[in-house]
Amino acid sequence: MRLSRIIMALTVGLAVVAVPTAAGAAQPQPSPSVTDTPQPPPYTPVLPSLTVSRPSITLGETVTLRGRGFGPNETVDIVVSVQPLAAPAAGTARRSDGSTVAMAPVAFQAAAPLRFTARTNGAGEFSRSYKPSVTGLLTFVATGRESDRTAETQLRVLDRPQPPLPVTGDSIGTPMKLGGGLVGAGAVLLLLTLAWRRRQRLGMGSSH
Repeated sequence: MRLSRIIMALTVGLAVVAVPTAAGAAQPQPSPSVTDTPQPPPYTPVLPSLTVSRPSITLGETVTLRGRGFGPNETVDIVVSVQPLAAPAAGTARRSDGSTVAMAPVAFQAAAPLRFTARTNGAGEFSRSYKPSVTGLLTFVATGRESDRTAETQLRVLDRPQPPLPVTGDSIGTPMKLGGGLVGAGAVLLLLTLAWRRRQRLGMGSSH
């Protein structure tokens, strides 16, 4: 009897302990809140842009145009307009006597707007080499045919440096002055020679 009572008591105790555990497991778990789900960052569209590898070059050099923010795999029309640069201030050249003389400014040539195209990749970017044929302030305007996005940039194209020109206004004056001095010295020597010969003749005549 005692053994059966002990077994019964253990069975009842185990049942009492298991009931709260089963009740807790049967309770529904709270569903995760919508706010706890990570949200993707907001989409920020890439604005179209157009840049040049160098802001200023010399005529004959080449630059690289880079565009981004256009439509993927689209044709971009690029229009180039040219504005002549202001004439540089007149330089000076030094004469042989140390004075200076103003040099005439070099005139810049103007050109009509130019047109060419570029092709974007899947990310809406393109790269295009360009070699200007005129001097001036060049403005590039790029427009995507499908996206209609537009961007622009500028490039300053300077003329090639020219070798200094010889100053002709006073370069002839110095040789002429030197030649005149030599002629004058020769005339003085000729007069002295004639006077010396005349004196020699007079001396010979008085001796007879």
